[in-house]
Amino acid sequence: MFYQVNLASTRLAVSGMNCSNCARHVTEALQSVPGVAAAEVSLGEGRAAVKWKADGAGRLGDLLAAVKAAGYEAQPLAEEAEAHQHSDAGWRRSVILGVACTAPLMVGEWAFGLGMTRWFQWVAFGLALPVQVISGARFYRGAWRQLKTGGSNMDTLVALGSTAAFGYSVWALLAGQAGHSYFMEAAAIITLISVGHWMEARASVQAEKSLRALFALAPPTARRKNPDGSETEIPVAQVRAGEVLVLRPGDRAAADGKVQEGAGSFDEAMLTGESLPVEKAPGAEIYAGTINRNGHVLVTVTATGETTAMARIIAAVQRAQNSRADIQRLADRVSNVFVPIVVTVALAAGLWWALAPQAAARAHTALEHFLWMAPIPSSALIAAVAVLVVACPCAMGLATPIAIMAGANAGARRGILIRDGAALEKAGKLTCIVFDKTGTLTVGRPEVAEAKSLGEDARPLAAALARGSSHPLSQAIAKLSPETRPWQNWREIAGGGVEAQLDGVTMRLGSLTWLRAAGVEISGEGTVGLAVGSRLAGLFTLRDALKPGAADVVAQFRRQGLKVRMITGDQRAAALVIAAQLGLQPEEVSAGVRPEEKAGLVRQLQEQGERVAFVGDGINDAPALEQADLGVAVSRASDVAGEAADLVLLQSDIQAIPEAIALARATLRTIKQNLFWAFFYNAAAVPLAALGFLSPILCAATMGLSDLVVIGNALRLMRARQRVHPVLLPD
Repeated sequence: MFYQVNLASTRLAVSGMNCSNCARHVTEALQSVPGVAAAEVSLGEGRAAVKWKADGAGRLGDLLAAVKAAGYEAQPLAEEAEAHQHSDAGWRRSVILGVACTAPLMVGEWAFGLGMTRWFQWVAFGLALPVQVISGARFYRGAWRQLKTGGSNMDTLVALGSTAAFGYSVWALLAGQAGHSYFMEAAAIITLISVGHWMEARASVQAEKSLRALFALAPPTARRKNPDGSETEIPVAQVRAGEVLVLRPGDRAAADGKVQEGAGSFDEAMLTGESLPVEKAPGAEIYAGTINRNGHVLVTVTATGETTAMARIIAAVQRAQNSRADIQRLADRVSNVFVPIVVTVALAAGLWWALAPQAAARAHTALEHFLWMAPIPSSALIAAVAVLVVACPCAMGLATPIAIMAGANAGARRGILIRDGAALEKAGKLTCIVFDKTGTLTVGRPEVAEAKSLGEDARPLAAALARGSSHPLSQAIAKLSPETRPWQNWREIAGGGVEAQLDGVTMRLGSLTWLRAAGVEISGEGTVGLAVGSRLAGLFTLRDALKPGAADVVAQFRRQGLKVRMITGDQRAAALVIAAQLGLQPEEVSAGVRPEEKAGLVRQLQEQGERVAFVGDGINDAPALEQADLGVAVSRASDVAGEAADLVLLQSDIQAIPEAIALARATLRTIKQNLFWAFFYNAAAVPLAALGFLSPILCAATMGLSDLVVIGNALRLMRARQRVHPVLLPD
């Protein structure tokens, strides 16, 4: 009987997953269930977390049925039962047992030549049996689950290959048949492939540990300030929004919040990558997990638990790790038919060596001149087993997810969040970079460079009119004078400016285009104009300083052969001053662009055949970020959840922009390299094994090596030289 789940998320314990490919199949099965918004599967912990859509409840039974149909088992997981269980422990035990039993067999056969000795064959049986039964159990269970669903995977090949070698040897031993037995080969197959799975599991677990270490940054307790002025230490799970927490020097923030009273210097390196402490005054935002280095601060809680910036960042990295790039579809199509093809080739090779051994031997000998000297297979069974063992669909399945995992973690260490695998492919096809000016290329704190009054001093009136607005330009003008006015009907016009009435006269302060549309005659140049009625009363020219290194960033993209454009709401004269400092030509600048018009300009470039990356500050650039082929947001940590960007930079250092795109491109390159190796390996190894050039033991070692090559190539991304601030994720 299915029953309803009314929670926002459901957690499951999943059994039967042996590799990242398995985890991906479970993820896809869960995501196919109606009502599921997202599914995240942890191979290391054997866990799955399913988030339901907000418009309705989901059915737990559907989840369990979907997992079972994919060939795995799942059951509901109570929160209190969520102990961390790393899958590498099971593989490690398999490897230890396998090595302990297989090593003596190799020494006996290879060093002392005891393989044909009867008593040693009985010893080999005794040593190979526990490997087959205990270490091989995971492969047999996985193969059986797949068989029940009509599918097949890597477990199927391992189970067939090792069982064929072991079963034949047992029959020959009990029947008293003379000749070589294959107990060593059967044990070595399971042991060597277990080593590959163990290394893969270690890589996955290490990545999960890095994310889990972020959770540990939040303290277990918090110091709450009570209404009567006293302080109470409470568990962090009891902290609620609206409460006031006390942060003394050395304390970690237990939740997101705003400084209510006091001032302090906060270390935010773990969250944004900024190496220097950030000064916090009343009204400043505080993030969970950051450290108060000095000062006594009272913080009003605004977010706790999964709603904190830290939790959203972790969720973004996890989402990237579990995402799939379109390039993976080719590997998926091949993997779906891979095992049946390999089994067919193995049967064909076995029949060829059994029914036409002389022809097979002639082909083998002829190819030795072009390849290498190799002994002819001792039996048709060995040729078939070699084919089954050497084939490696895992390498194809691992190629994309292991690279995305490594790239996402490497980016997070540098304050760069990669949204999903699709972002990597977009980064590899760019032809044009479009920058929003304010807050991206510039520091975002404009100052009045020139104030021109047309009649009486316009500065006090303009300052009073601007004071109610939070727009950076308005705030700069508001600093010109402390005076106020008794305004009536004050309001702010998005993309235009502010207006109000004073003594029955309408006053306006805003862009010259907006004033001109309101009937004001404009004479002269400036960034912002002040109008009294229909008369222009003042012109103000504002300047925003470039961020250090902005011109170098533009030059870097040019050297890469990319076109660079700048979009700004400033008047053209002011925009060209900034453009000249950046090395941009006038035709590469679009000025006077309203926020809602940015997406349209991006669309125009796309219609001209450009692959566009839009870089904005994430405040009012969401439409342009969404429209661009690749959206890059220079964002505050608290804005991560709502960004429309593909890449999110959690620091203001503009040098992180080319690094973020370079990292995405490097990750895509790694995916392509891994896929090439996986396809090349299987295309070469399977026919070589069928022709007798690879023994079963060598095949097992080669198969394990193919996984390690893919994993090692991907992990290079995590060891790449870091060029921006240190780390978001702990080592």
